[in-house]
Amino acid sequence: MKLQLGLVFFTLFHLCFKANSECSSGTTCDALGSYYVWQGTNLTFIGQLMSTTDAIIASYNTETVTSKDSVQSGTRVNVPFTCSCINESFLGHEFNYAVVSGDTYEKVATLYYANLTTAEDMAWFNIEYPANNIPNVNTNLKVVVNCSCGDGKVGDYGLFITYPLRDGDSLASIAKAEGLEESLLQSYNPGVNFSRGSGLVYIPGKDLNGSYVHLKQSSAGLAGGAIAGIIVGVIAGVLLVAGCVYFGFYRKKKVDTTVLLPSSEDQSSQNGRSLGTIADKSTESNSAARGPIGITVDKSVEFTFEELSRATDNFSLANKIGQGGFGAVYYAELRGEKAAIKKMDMQASKEFLAELNVLTRVHHLNLVRLIGYCVEGSLFLVYEFIENGNLSQHLRGSERDPIPWSNRVQIALDSARGLEYIHEHTVPVYIHRDIKSANILIDKNYHAKVADFGLTKLTEVGSTSMGTHLVGTFGYMPPEYAQYGEVSPKVDVYAFGVVLYELISAKAAVVQANATGAESRGLVGLFEEVLNQPDAREDLQKVVDPRLGDNYPLESVRKMAQLAKACVHENKDLRPSMRSIVVALMTLSSSTEDWDVGSFYENQSLVNLMSGR
Repeated sequence: MKLQLGLVFFTLFHLCFKANSECSSGTTCDALGSYYVWQGTNLTFIGQLMSTTDAIIASYNTETVTSKDSVQSGTRVNVPFTCSCINESFLGHEFNYAVVSGDTYEKVATLYYANLTTAEDMAWFNIEYPANNIPNVNTNLKVVVNCSCGDGKVGDYGLFITYPLRDGDSLASIAKAEGLEESLLQSYNPGVNFSRGSGLVYIPGKDLNGSYVHLKQSSAGLAGGAIAGIIVGVIAGVLLVAGCVYFGFYRKKKVDTTVLLPSSEDQSSQNGRSLGTIADKSTESNSAARGPIGITVDKSVEFTFEELSRATDNFSLANKIGQGGFGAVYYAELRGEKAAIKKMDMQASKEFLAELNVLTRVHHLNLVRLIGYCVEGSLFLVYEFIENGNLSQHLRGSERDPIPWSNRVQIALDSARGLEYIHEHTVPVYIHRDIKSANILIDKNYHAKVADFGLTKLTEVGSTSMGTHLVGTFGYMPPEYAQYGEVSPKVDVYAFGVVLYELISAKAAVVQANATGAESRGLVGLFEEVLNQPDAREDLQKVVDPRLGDNYPLESVRKMAQLAKACVHENKDLRPSMRSIVVALMTLSSSTEDWDVGSFYENQSLVNLMSGR
């Protein structure tokens, strides 16, 4: 039986910390938003955006604003607004923004509203206006800013600042600036990393008299911090009803089973930002088109926490097989199948939903297979178990035997096929954004599968770039992405070129030049120096993995190096498509054809092929 995972387009920032807490239509309090003043703006413009006046803003910021007619850029001002319950689900305030020509959700959220919201939230609350088709005139967009009314279990503070984190912020610096104890701020924002450079935290603020406000008993208990847990029992019904009311116009089918999942983009660590619902499809499949876009998964893939805990001996260290940026991985045997369980904390809800979104829609031999998931206390993803670990471990692990050259070519081809599939054969197109040797898994037959889709972006067919929050791994990022945040499938192509260099040399993407690590250089630069020599063969031999000895065909290595060089071209438009890379690697791995990748720029038809034209 199938289930429909629909992304419910409202945000839940304040899950209750205690079962008897409520967010009802009567819940209301005053709140402040910390607005980062950018170059070219003024208090009048900020007041118009935030439904107040420059004089009122100035009155709340007497220490930093000396005149309402001018304000120094690069400073923060607190802007007052009313915090109330939205959809009986979360605390926030809905502002209205009048669209002008050239506006995008990204621009409105990150610039005009100074990261008090996100582009993703803008798109979710304005579902009737696709991001690529926002009307230029006579359009008002909903801008929802989340807020807190305090938490009686933590302290007696009743006025809170919605505070967007920026690069350079830290728990210590914010505590010092606000004159509050670090422990207090952390208590209101449990588990939040104040140094992460993005997202929201909630900190006690002062009123017009410069005094802290006492908590009103009517609003006590509402959480002002990050996600404390998923409360399915008592509040699930309330949230489901709220979601159905909110989407009554869009969804016209009955849903029977609902599991609440946190979702987020940049603010997932703060307060359980949004919900995904998994609901039974109880009507014909085409009725799903009326509702929110969703993903379809088998009902059998839902596991209980107890089942996962038993299979991992309560997530013991003996069962731990890996540690990534978003959680630890444990070995388990579930329902007769070997599995790898990734345990993620609630702050990784964005990555959790991204992987569900991709791996329940996309199935390919060279992409890791998702078995199931669990949402109880933490977020769990259950994958097929790949026996041989990842490529990075094989290339640089002293306990591993060196991979024969023929297997390296096969691993490159398998990985390229997986990427080609998500680039060329899915609608919408997916961009992995974190291709590296550590995310390429090797099975017992030395075939490869691409894994870890937590940073995956999707885009419309034909789109080549979009502004984005910079993520990924240093050493694998192309210049247009590292400098401008520009995303296209060619981001993955560049990173794949670095992986090809790794397959040749067994060196890391960033090469330590000496034992102390005081100097380092990118693998791309190292190979560029080698391949620019008049006769690269001799120098190329010096960078080939020494563990291979003489057991490799130098010409095959040269061809792969030239292909990698094309992949990491500084100009993204001159990089080959993944389809062209697959064709090249298929030919390279064939014993019956002699393909000279080094001369492909001289062959116009092959130039067109490699450029995806």
